[in-house]
Amino acid sequence: MKKTSPSSSSKDSKPDREPYLYLTTQGRRSGLPREIEIWFTQRDGRFYVIAEYPTAHWLQNLRAHPKVQVRLAGKSFAARARIVSPETEPELHRAVQALSRQKYGWGEGLIVELIPEIDPHDLSTHDRELR
Repeated sequence: MKKTSPSSSSKDSKPDREPYLYLTTQGRRSGLPREIEIWFTQRDGRFYVIAEYPTAHWLQNLRAHPKVQVRLAGKSFAARARIVSPETEPELHRAVQALSRQKYGWGEGLIVELIPEIDPHDLSTHDRELR
């Protein structure tokens, strides 16, 4: 699969066809924005990323500051991040793991849900409104 450029402006680019999203967290110590490129899946209007290691810096950052910025398919939007608990949300946890395995062949780790402040189905509408 071809990696897309973060500045890609393909008219038919859809979020579910993208291999990565770009997640910007606020540095827990510095307060500066920190961006990573990460695999993701989408379910019921929310996005999911998986931290391979619970000590990942981006994960520590969003634990301290759950408000994040997401860039996907040439659009950016604010979101709130939260960790999905396998103990209290086993069905959601299994579903996201299955989606990740289907898309990437991997689904182990700590699952983070990104809840957009805009409806992700409106990303193409949002883009038209910005023009």
